[in-house]
Amino acid sequence: MIEVVEPYAAGMRELTLRIRVAAYVLRRRAGRSVELLVFDHDADLPPGTHVPAGGVAPEEPLEEAVLREVSEECGLTCVRVLRPLAEEHTPHPIRRFPRHTTFFELEVDSDADVPDVWDHHVTGMGRDNGMTFHCRFEPLPLAFPLADGQDAWLDRLEA
Repeated sequence: MIEVVEPYAAGMRELTLRIRVAAYVLRRRAGRSVELLVFDHDADLPPGTHVPAGGVAPEEPLEEAVLREVSEECGLTCVRVLRPLAEEHTPHPIRRFPRHTTFFELEVDSDADVPDVWDHHVTGMGRDNGMTFHCRFEPLPLAFPLADGQDAWLDRLEA
């Protein structure tokens, strides 16, 4: 565990390594390019377009955490984990606390009827609870970068 001491508005606090997951959710449809689930929001979180990602609860298996994050942030439960893709150690882009993120490749079930674009009210225990995320599928390769360097591992997808 990494421990960092950093100034905080209420005084000093210790920050420990935050374990996270991130989801590259793919949709494959006949006659179309492979698409990636992304979302935008109007919150004070890092700006830009994101993929589902978030913290792992103590003793929560990583594969369960990534499925939970996709459900909480985008409302999708018709997905399955294909494989872990990469692990990275990067600080939070704004608050600078240390993070260890495991990126996973997931796939929408082939028989699922998922819209191309939708708004989702985030659920869960995180800071984003109650926010509205504007979700959509974008064809790969993306024509724009993802926020927070989340596009770093897209070249490892089996698209």
